[in-house]
Amino acid sequence: MDKLDTNIKKFDHLGKDLKIFKILNGMWQVSGGHGLIQPQKAIESMDLLVNKGFITWDLADHYGPAEDFVKVFRNRLESRGKDKVLEDLKFFTKWVPRPQNITRKIVESAIDISRDRMGMESLDMVQFHWWDYSDNNYIKAMEYLNELREEGIIKNLGLTNFDTAHLEEFIDMGINIVSNQVQYSIIDKRPEKIMVQFCAKHDIKLLAYGTLAGGLMSERYINQPEPKRSQLYTASLQKYKGMIDQWGNWSLFQELLKILKEISKKHNVSIANVATRYVLENPIVGGAIIGVRLGISEHAEDNLKDFSFSLDEDDLNQIARVTEKSTDLFKIIGDCGDEYR
Repeated sequence: MDKLDTNIKKFDHLGKDLKIFKILNGMWQVSGGHGLIQPQKAIESMDLLVNKGFITWDLADHYGPAEDFVKVFRNRLESRGKDKVLEDLKFFTKWVPRPQNITRKIVESAIDISRDRMGMESLDMVQFHWWDYSDNNYIKAMEYLNELREEGIIKNLGLTNFDTAHLEEFIDMGINIVSNQVQYSIIDKRPEKIMVQFCAKHDIKLLAYGTLAGGLMSERYINQPEPKRSQLYTASLQKYKGMIDQWGNWSLFQELLKILKEISKKHNVSIANVATRYVLENPIVGGAIIGVRLGISEHAEDNLKDFSFSLDEDDLNQIARVTEKSTDLFKIIGDCGDEYR
């Protein structure tokens, strides 16, 4: 990490005027594989998070009932006369089509479904993901999305898991991209290779996920034997245990956790705070997406501590002494998002 932003701030901007809270509520967990989500409790949990200042949400068209929850929650706020709160809230959905011949009608229909499900005339941001670069219909898809942005149906365009080369392709087309959502953490620093430099040049922010390795980056796993697959009780834990296996091994991960614990004691915070703070201090990161299992498990108070401290040079050097022993994920996986292709 070349340059750190040690000015602790809770908000950032994507593009010129899209203000976001730097901890985004990640709603992948409502799509399944993270415990049974009860709708009423989920909506109450959304209310709790917003009341504590967590006003920015990350979701997708395929995250189960996530878009539907947004509509119910917005209607609830509206019925209570909380129009000012609604103005501050931002909901970022995704469009993740299967590779196919893309037409304006297909794009418009997909976006209309999200607008209807979320109860929003104009979507705050649509983040586009494409599975197969060999099918160049992704170019048509982005052109049509851009038309909808110009018409005001979409306010902002972002990407999800695009590599630097294809992000550059869109910029060369003259399309205004405000963000790219990528995996970024202490163990997966691939964005620092080439993505960060390109984004800095073109005023694009990264929205980082996987920052806590699905919960593995926590006190719970210090001095614990390597978990078996049956012990990884959420889809996130299973996914990121696989990433740790590529990064190094459980022994090296234990070494990292112990260093993070020492740093956390120094700042009177948690390991999760240290892991998130590491990513947030990169000035190209607009926000870190922290998963919320609505109605089951939230960590709002702990997450607010991300803004109570900053990592110093000694902290970063201690982390580096461990991570430099790991495998270079850029070499074995490739650029951001290549793990999905």
